[in-house]
Amino acid sequence: MLIVSGLQIIRMMIRKIKNFDFFCWNCRFAVSLPRKTTFMTMKSKYTILAIVLFLCCCHAKAEDGSRLWLRTPANAQKEQPKVKTIGKKDPTLRLATTEMQHYWKGKNIVLAVVKNGKTHDGFDIFDDGSSVHVESATSLGVLYGAYTLLRMQATGQTLHGTLSETPAYDIRILNHWDNPNGTVERGFAGRSIFWHDAANAKAKANATVDAITSASPAWNEATTNAKANANVQRWKAYARANASIGINATVLNNVNAKPLMLGEEKLQETKRIADVLRPYGIKVYLSVNFASPKAIGGLSTADPLDPQVRQWWKQKADDIYRLIPDFGGFLVKANSEGEPGPMDYGRTHVDGANMLAEALAAHGGIVMWRAFVYSAKEGSDRAAQAVEEFMPYDGQFADNVIIQIKNGPVDFQPREPISPLLLAMKQTQTMIEVQITQEYLGESIHSVFLAPMWKECFDIAKTPDGFANFARRTDSRKTAFAGVANIGDSRNWCGSDMAQANWYAFGRLAWNPDLSSEQIAREFLMQTFSTDPDFLTPMTRVLCQSHEACVHYMMPLGLHHIFAGNHHYGPEPWYAPKGVRADWLPPYYHKADSLGLGFDRTVETGSGATRQYPPSLFSQYNDIHQCPENLILWFHHVPWKHTMRSGKTLWDTLCLTYEQGVREAEAQADTWRQMKPFVDAERWADLMKRYDRQARDAWWWRDACVLYFQTFSHLPLPDGFRPAKFQLEQLMRYHLNMDNYTAADMDKLP
Repeated sequence: MLIVSGLQIIRMMIRKIKNFDFFCWNCRFAVSLPRKTTFMTMKSKYTILAIVLFLCCCHAKAEDGSRLWLRTPANAQKEQPKVKTIGKKDPTLRLATTEMQHYWKGKNIVLAVVKNGKTHDGFDIFDDGSSVHVESATSLGVLYGAYTLLRMQATGQTLHGTLSETPAYDIRILNHWDNPNGTVERGFAGRSIFWHDAANAKAKANATVDAITSASPAWNEATTNAKANANVQRWKAYARANASIGINATVLNNVNAKPLMLGEEKLQETKRIADVLRPYGIKVYLSVNFASPKAIGGLSTADPLDPQVRQWWKQKADDIYRLIPDFGGFLVKANSEGEPGPMDYGRTHVDGANMLAEALAAHGGIVMWRAFVYSAKEGSDRAAQAVEEFMPYDGQFADNVIIQIKNGPVDFQPREPISPLLLAMKQTQTMIEVQITQEYLGESIHSVFLAPMWKECFDIAKTPDGFANFARRTDSRKTAFAGVANIGDSRNWCGSDMAQANWYAFGRLAWNPDLSSEQIAREFLMQTFSTDPDFLTPMTRVLCQSHEACVHYMMPLGLHHIFAGNHHYGPEPWYAPKGVRADWLPPYYHKADSLGLGFDRTVETGSGATRQYPPSLFSQYNDIHQCPENLILWFHHVPWKHTMRSGKTLWDTLCLTYEQGVREAEAQADTWRQMKPFVDAERWADLMKRYDRQARDAWWWRDACVLYFQTFSHLPLPDGFRPAKFQLEQLMRYHLNMDNYTAADMDKLP
């Protein structure tokens, strides 16, 4: 835990004692005394002070994960490296200077903003023999170079020659699904760090400030407003963590946006957040509700071709930029899952996106228009509908519109093929959206490192047919990469200390998608837990294998969307309540029957979705004998006795893959059990409980899916498949009662 120094605590307590008002962040212990009290002696004051400090120190010994990967101890020696700066001393350059002064332990440093330096947030680092130089065309590039040096120091890397880096993406952005009332949709780490209602204001004020305020020595300012200070310090710590891995943008609210987010109160709060994040190079964006002109603007319509509507959006953009001159722009979810959009008025995605783009263009803002759409009525294959809706308009979107496309064609499943829309739209700016928060991957309970999954998408994009428009920078176009955040106000930010790895991995891959999963995992583990090789080697292996293990015990061979209804925790392949549209239900996707299993998307006999892929991928996906077997049930309805490449039948392969996933989950738990000597007791125990729960959940998934599908195949279980721990009837009666905003209760699961 980051601890305010003893002297700082004493000074703070003495100030509070003088006002008869005691507040200790570290122990969350508060005493308020009437201001009319006059009999309190100095002895009693210092007795209370001693008690408070004792409680602070006792609590401070606990490790709560709040420091993330930023754990380098501040310099304590008298002879510290000298830090020289060249260029205008703006807040960002001062931040870089402060970071190096407090945490750099090497040679003297020169931080220089130079005219011929790298642009696009890039930097050069070199050693001239007496000093290490960090140079860039901007102070933000210098800040990124400074954090790179600190990462190299923490991971034991040595500088050889000149290190030159420029990020692959111009906009490296987190999407927060935070609501104005403080809930976080699909968030498994507590409440929002940005928004909260009055009932939770006190709790928000008391949240984790002890760690945050000491994250950087420059942040330990006194304040008389505890709530405001708690928010500011939390935002600063958030900004610092993001800047340290190169993230430079954030959407502050849910894509299922409420119109009130564009009201005066929320815009003023957005300005306060933007002012805190700005020195760290982070621009703020807002998700907007397309019906806002009607909902809060007093208009009778939100038709994008109506002159009054266009003027309303233009005026709203002008108002926002007066408050926040560097505001990034809007993220829009329209005509999807009941959200309003241009189609409500017989218009198109182009009409809606370009109308908003016009309002933002004068200010340099952009529109990120989400392609997560599917027909309001049941019809064609849901996986094909994004291409069907957007491809007719390729090339018609304004220059400051970017189509934001999920990595797969359905919805953040444990494994999906790349979205064909990412490869098809060649005349339109596109960006990839991945999900950091584990909506479909065991929430913050399961430890699943997502870098390998994201890199599957990047690797496909590098093939000859993978045009990769979403990763191509031009003079007139920006590149962007978005991740749905897993951040909340829990003390460790992400609900689980290991889930922090995915936040870290997103930042590193947004900077450089060519980094290997192994390098990213190793960096994270070294900075967060231990540099001991006996820890690093087995845990790097665990992280890098964890995604494949999760796919094995959840939905192998291309199975998808067979989760429990609504909250998506746990398996319910049988879930099919009456009155619910078919493409929201598992049977729509697995198509289990007496003949076989899987969704036929071939041209000859199925939905034809394979035709949306470029030729080299189409030839693979459309042919059952050429299709990668880890996607075979995504593209084909496969007979139960179909012979796989191993020589085993589909049924035996399915059963044994589920069994393999269980064994892998158990092995991960056993490995973590052996890591106890290398990790603090608090984080080890918390993660041990999660790893054990994950292994039990793997059994739950295995038994539920295999026993259910056996009712269709009527085939015996293969050799090597251990006896079930659960009965199918028992699991089919079980259903979690939980919402979309909180993590599952580990103690109430099967």
